[in-house]
Amino acid sequence: MSMDKLLASGQDLVEAAGVLPTATLHEAGGKIGALPAAIKPVRPGMRLAGTALPVLCPPGDNLWLHRAVYEADPGEVLVVDVGEAMEHGHWGEVLAVAAQKRGIAGLVINGGVRDGDQLLQRGFPVFSASISIRGTAKDPYGAGAIGEPVRIGGVEIRRGDLVVGDADGVVVVPADQAAAVIEKSVQREADEQDILARLAAGECSLDIYSLPKRRDR
Repeated sequence: MSMDKLLASGQDLVEAAGVLPTATLHEAGGKIGALPAAIKPVRPGMRLAGTALPVLCPPGDNLWLHRAVYEADPGEVLVVDVGEAMEHGHWGEVLAVAAQKRGIAGLVINGGVRDGDQLLQRGFPVFSASISIRGTAKDPYGAGAIGEPVRIGGVEIRRGDLVVGDADGVVVVPADQAAAVIEKSVQREADEQDILARLAAGECSLDIYSLPKRRDR
């Protein structure tokens, strides 16, 4: 599919981003949007791409996550700030099945989740900062929010931002920059393939990148 067609709509942007490495998107965007390195797929092979639905939850409480599942639009990724609560499993198989029924594209959370094997078997991608079996509360008076911006690791996430996760981590690209960043990422990938071919042919990376060599050599 041509880039013009891929960039024709929001859904096509997600499709285009979904096959690009997170590191490439981060670099092509000017080193933007990298979430903390601790946030990784809960099992190998998980990958996600979608538009963000930010969620704020009290640490150790997942009632707002239950609510968010039913306020999310199909194709959205829940991007959840639980205040880096690592020792609770805020998400598991039950919520994953509910989310899949709603067409939710995945979960990114700066705290803990559980049921990693079941999430993999269900095919629901989850990127979390930890795995924890400890259960959560469901306080009806707990302070939280759905759809309001959250900040994770210095990155502000707004509803509609592009979210991509792979084995290397998660990157968030502001919605108004997504098309330009994807276009630059596609070019960057093409350029890198050329560099790999030159390296395989015996060229020196110091020469290719015009890097300074050691002064004593």
